[in-house]
Amino acid sequence: MKPFRLSGLIAAPFTPFNADFSLNLAAVPVIARHLIRQKVTGAFVGGTTGEWSSLTQGERKALTVAWRKAAGSRLKVIVHVGHNCLADSRELAAHAEASKADAIGAIMPSFFRPLTLDDCVDYCRQIAAAAPRTPFYYYHFPEITGVNFNMVDFLPAAKKAIKTFRGIKFTYYNLMDYGSVLAAAGDRYDILFGRDEILLGGLAAGAQGAVGSTYNYCAKLHYKLIRLVAAGNADEARELEVYIQKIMALLGKYDGGIVSGKAIMAMLGVDCGPCRPPFGKFPAKKRDALRAELAKLRFFSAVKV
Repeated sequence: MKPFRLSGLIAAPFTPFNADFSLNLAAVPVIARHLIRQKVTGAFVGGTTGEWSSLTQGERKALTVAWRKAAGSRLKVIVHVGHNCLADSRELAAHAEASKADAIGAIMPSFFRPLTLDDCVDYCRQIAAAAPRTPFYYYHFPEITGVNFNMVDFLPAAKKAIKTFRGIKFTYYNLMDYGSVLAAAGDRYDILFGRDEILLGGLAAGAQGAVGSTYNYCAKLHYKLIRLVAAGNADEARELEVYIQKIMALLGKYDGGIVSGKAIMAMLGVDCGPCRPPFGKFPAKKRDALRAELAKLRFFSAVKV
């Protein structure tokens, strides 16, 4: 039996809310169909883009069930089960396995943090043990968690301690560490690149898979980037990445990738609702300004599928 693998572009979907900030599970099938049209290979559900820390335990479970049903066989469903409380994380992992998630992933706690690499690995081991038949991925995001062990050191320790360990979601700018852990992983583990804005660097290092929020609506551009790199068209690839970075610069300008990303999804006909507090409202005036700047970049024709 072949080991479980992830490759291609995996979207980190937005969690849909109603106007009153209640969970809008009815929108999940709409988002799933949109992602299938984008030709992404999977959905990393309930992660950072999915506002996991603003969801209750029950809501996260309900979201898992909704995505598993909506994705069918067309998308692999990787459920984020990270939590500041280990017991809650284990509960989510067990639920994801019972819900037949294809894989689980977990970020480190960001309040009380592991002090050593061994502590980090053991925390992951305890989460993974609650879902003993489900592939486990470590979600490396040091800018959020403050946990920044070199992944080239994490990899050998994790594969020794965690029976279901399948790889790392590497959301960091350290391309030296990324290249090193990718080389060490060989073809046995997935080292998924998590920085959409510098995907070209990840591809140059040898990335075979990537997870990101912009793959919700920019997958067409990133797949073109992948093809250019594969064909050896370095100049065109760099030109395209500069264009993608201009789009992503607007996300930062307009309240960040989650708030503005949801606004873009609505512009494309997929309403994911507002973001929950502590994010503020995205007023119509700001939305119209974002739309105008995107139009100047010919964004809507560039991403149309």
